[in-house]
Amino acid sequence: VQLAESGGASVRPGRSLRLTCAASGFTVDTLEVAWFRQAPGKEREGVACLSEGDGNPRYAEEPKYFSDSVKGRFNIYRDRAKNVVYLQMNRLKSEDSGIYYCAADNIRCAYALGHPGDMDYWGTGTPVTVLS
Repeated sequence: VQLAESGGASVRPGRSLRLTCAASGFTVDTLEVAWFRQAPGKEREGVACLSEGDGNPRYAEEPKYFSDSVKGRFNIYRDRAKNVVYLQMNRLKSEDSGIYYCAADNIRCAYALGHPGDMDYWGTGTPVTVLS
């Protein structure tokens, strides 16, 4: 299992970014896939998680979980054809800055977001800076 994040950038507050988590070694609808972030000097925190899907269509609405800090601004969704999971981030704030990681496991999302240490598979991260 390998995960590779991309799409991080420096942006101004209020702008949007879409991060991509490209998966290999598994299909993105067979594991829970989550996004975490870590700011300098802070612990890694869960941001969003997408439960495993069980078939078609291409953009099925599986259960999604979000931290309170991003609820209503961020969205997570998958593209099975490309085997990727996206994190769409809107109305970005300076406190959204950090290294964003995607992770995958068969741990349920509701638990996973609060327990990053229990996730088995990780990417190397992509940096997001929201300029204040």
